[in-house]
Amino acid sequence: MFDKKVLVAGAGKSGICASEQLLRNGEQVVLFDENPKGTLTEAVILEKLGFDKKPEALTIWLGALTDELLADISCMVISPGIPVDAPFALKVKEAGIPVWSEIELAYTYEKGTVAAITGTNGKTTTTTLVGEIMKAYNDKTFVVGNIGIPYTSLSDQSSADSVTVAEISSFQLETIHTFRPHVSAILNITPDHLNRHYTFENYANCKLDITKNQTKEDYAVMNYDDPETVKRIDKVPATVILFSHKKELESGVIVKDGAVVIRENGKETYVMPLSEFQLLGDHNIENLLAAVAISYYMGADIATIRKVCGAFKGVAHRIEYVRTLNDVNYYNDSKGTNPDAAIKAIQSMVRPTYLIGGGYDKKSTYDEWIESFDGKVKCLLLIGQTAQDIADCARKHGFENIEMMDDLKQVVEYCHTHAQPGDAVLLSPACASWGMFDNYEQRGDMFKEYVNALS
Repeated sequence: MFDKKVLVAGAGKSGICASEQLLRNGEQVVLFDENPKGTLTEAVILEKLGFDKKPEALTIWLGALTDELLADISCMVISPGIPVDAPFALKVKEAGIPVWSEIELAYTYEKGTVAAITGTNGKTTTTTLVGEIMKAYNDKTFVVGNIGIPYTSLSDQSSADSVTVAEISSFQLETIHTFRPHVSAILNITPDHLNRHYTFENYANCKLDITKNQTKEDYAVMNYDDPETVKRIDKVPATVILFSHKKELESGVIVKDGAVVIRENGKETYVMPLSEFQLLGDHNIENLLAAVAISYYMGADIATIRKVCGAFKGVAHRIEYVRTLNDVNYYNDSKGTNPDAAIKAIQSMVRPTYLIGGGYDKKSTYDEWIESFDGKVKCLLLIGQTAQDIADCARKHGFENIEMMDDLKQVVEYCHTHAQPGDAVLLSPACASWGMFDNYEQRGDMFKEYVNALS
């Protein structure tokens, strides 16, 4: 496929899987990492790749990128965690070398039909649900992407009759070129990752790019209830399928008389009563409607859609019930990594709540989050880099019951001591986990560990 070597930037999970795919397909690979902490060695990388000794087709380059190295490169595959304006990435672009995302590379080997889901919030829940529906409908279904399984690890296994369901982040969409899902979905667009994208418009445009290679033969599922998504419908080249839980649209997936209904071509198809769906919150109704639309236009039958949606219990780290102790309910919403996601979690609470927030600074603003407390939050417990900024914002809005904590374990112990029967404890940080944790999964797992250790 490539006439020269492929440069893979980043020796994390994404870069390792991209390198493995290229090597499996007979390509020459340069696996590059600037290695700023100096912790990577060739032996460590070979172990990650599963090699006892380095194959001839692989070059491992740790340190600064040189002009000599670039002279023999046809394309760079960049890991999503690396900014596209990193100095070495700009150097690659200036040399006229195309920059691909790992998603783009995987798609070049894709033989089946693809559904791709993006949005600021709800991606993982919706992707998981669509994946379960499509697996029940077609056992040749792969669930990949930002959900934690690199697309390059599985796209070689695709076939003409297989289905791939992919969760796609804005970072991955920055460097797609030919990636074309048959059904795309934009669940919502609210400010996030502005430290990476700089402006909201840049971020929104990245989300919209999930549709850029589609045609009218393809479908784009979009949220009618989200104003930033709706205002961009005219820019979408695919056939747009709307969903709404607030308005009975003439066409689309809607809620009517307490049930999910598909309207198309002047006909109504009954799917299921909302009472069968087990997840809390309006945001999860939106996720359900999106999943129904995506699965239906990917060809799944209504009976399968209803059965799987009725049995679905959600995903880890998203308003995940942990336990009840002394009539205090504990919930893990570690995946609430931005204010909009954290707002949805608070809105789902039905008890007075001890809210745990704070973390890595993504240059978010917290005013709307604080305003959403609406009398539900008894105490705000803050950790991490953003703790002081959040505390200042809360006080500006008249919320004073704030505790600054050193770490998550201390927070859990404080809640155990102070929460009263009938209260809830919610970890929903409104911030990323980096700095104190490797990722939101680790943060959520540690929270669950600390809560389950309480007696």
